[in-house]
Amino acid sequence: MTNLIPNQNRPTTGSATHRSWRWVRENLFSTPLNSVITIFCLYIIWQVLSTVVGWALINASFASTKDACEAVSGACWAYVHQNYRFVLFGTYPLDEQWRSVLGSVMLIVGMLVSMNRRFWSPWLALAWLVWLALLYIILAGDVFGLTRVDSAQWGGLTLTLLLAVVGIGFAAPLALLLALGRRSEMPFVKVVCVVFIEVFRGVPLISVLIMASVMFPLFLPEGVTINKLLRAQVGIIFFQAAYLAEVFRGGMQAIPSGQYEAADSLGLGYWQKMGKIILPQALRLVIPPTMSTFISLLKDTSLVVIIGLFDLLGATKSAINDPAWRQQFIEGYVFIALIFFCFCFFMSRYSLHLDRELKRGM
Repeated sequence: MTNLIPNQNRPTTGSATHRSWRWVRENLFSTPLNSVITIFCLYIIWQVLSTVVGWALINASFASTKDACEAVSGACWAYVHQNYRFVLFGTYPLDEQWRSVLGSVMLIVGMLVSMNRRFWSPWLALAWLVWLALLYIILAGDVFGLTRVDSAQWGGLTLTLLLAVVGIGFAAPLALLLALGRRSEMPFVKVVCVVFIEVFRGVPLISVLIMASVMFPLFLPEGVTINKLLRAQVGIIFFQAAYLAEVFRGGMQAIPSGQYEAADSLGLGYWQKMGKIILPQALRLVIPPTMSTFISLLKDTSLVVIIGLFDLLGATKSAINDPAWRQQFIEGYVFIALIFFCFCFFMSRYSLHLDRELKRGM
């Protein structure tokens, strides 16, 4: 009986290798022209990788002092060893940098927890408010025996994560309200939302930050001041909310009109219709552009150096201005580029995972 069982579906030795070689032949070497282009591209890739690996690893110096770099032709990673504290934590007091480390860990943990669908509930927003209040107490101090640290001294990776996480957390719900308002049938609400969106989308973020930092205090009553970091954070939130509102509005417009008519036929109110029928479908459709906006927000935090806040990139530039390290500027930029890449790559992979998971449940 076993001889009668067909073995065509049984895995055979080397079948994966055979499929791989078949794919290579059909896609990379199918014609003489494709073969030439493939070989040329492989040569370029080899030259680039060999140069980069040789500079960054093989011919590099990993010593902790700059003197050892004179004997090598590659990278001098002593820059990272000597300046990583300033790059990651800015001018935060040296003996209190454990608080900055704890703040960064709290922000990363909060993001990871929020990405888990099991914790998606209205209570998550309340938990974030408590979490941010605790984060502010840790970073600012002046309570529970902690030394007071002004927000102007916050910097580096901690400031970048703070601007990005708080910006995402507040820009998303504001953008949702703006998108709903722009589609509203109430003229006043619609006009206000349209003006807000078009104004903030019509100017660069640098202009918004300068306006928030320099011009806005001129309109405040005498003796009233607002923290520079808070002004920059509000500017980032408004700017990103305007862009994200158009993303959400596009998702709602992509929903067939039959869905709206079906909700109306069931007698659902406006908020029931949006919360239970329209928005769950619309937000699924716009996961990729939404995550792209979040990634842009993370990278745009580097612009706060314009108003005197030293984020990850600003701290790196400040360290490079030291005459002793001006020849090692490439190592500094490579270091922060790897940090930005890790966060952005993780966000993009999470976007793909969430997109597949939600579409699987549809």
